[in-house]
Amino acid sequence: MSFGQGGPQWGPGGTGGPGGGPTPDWAALAEASEARARRRKWLLIGGGAFATVGIAAAVAITVVSANGDGDTTSNKPASELPTAADIPGASKDAEPSFEATTPPPPSDPKDFISSAKKDKAPLTPEGLFPGKSLRSGQHIYKKGATDSTSKCTSVTQSALGSVLAKHDCTRLIRASYLRDGIAVTVGVAVFDTTSDATKVKDEVEKGLVDALPGKGVPAFCRTGVCRGTYNSQGRYAYFTTTGYTSGKNVTTSDRKAYGVGDDLARFAFQRINQRGEAQASAAAEAPQ
Repeated sequence: MSFGQGGPQWGPGGTGGPGGGPTPDWAALAEASEARARRRKWLLIGGGAFATVGIAAAVAITVVSANGDGDTTSNKPASELPTAADIPGASKDAEPSFEATTPPPPSDPKDFISSAKKDKAPLTPEGLFPGKSLRSGQHIYKKGATDSTSKCTSVTQSALGSVLAKHDCTRLIRASYLRDGIAVTVGVAVFDTTSDATKVKDEVEKGLVDALPGKGVPAFCRTGVCRGTYNSQGRYAYFTTTGYTSGKNVTTSDRKAYGVGDDLARFAFQRINQRGEAQASAAAEAPQ
């Protein structure tokens, strides 16, 4: 159906209706009605879509505005985003900082037995050789007499004493032990530095610490052949003198006598190390 200046035009071939006018073209009218209905439907759908877009745009604007001052940096690439230093009044230190609280590494026990300047624990025969006996594996040694002197050469044979004096021995502590007729005197010589003790160990070729009898240990090594050992740990040199209380000679094939002497040499080494460990532990527990 079309409209012009002359009014409605119903189409040709129509027959008259009531009032004697021409008969309407009903098929054309039905088609026009359907066309109007389709246009109305699309207008409604289109209007809804525009309304949805409008609502979304309003939400987007609201969210952007909530960022403050219309900032739209959320749509920018990461390389263009502002840093904390670019924001007025913001701290340049984005993260809180704290002072380092990592505790210092524990002290090396050997540091305490390497120099007189740090090795300050009391040094006595009982502290170095505690108790009344010593167990080594399945063997038990009875402890006898002990002593301590600052005159190192007075309790050693001359060959050993001269080396001790050369490197300024400041003290020599002795203790004797007994097992199955074999006696051992352990001697620990004290120096100011590790270097002095090491030189003594390297330079000694012969000579023994004097055997120390008493408190259940009979005299030994007055006659006959005895075995001696020499070693050092930190600022300490340590020696053993091993012999039979019967006066029997110790030979190179005497496993029993050698075993007894080696047990006491290891004991001296352990006691020196334990001295360092005790001082390192005390230092670690002291308030910083």
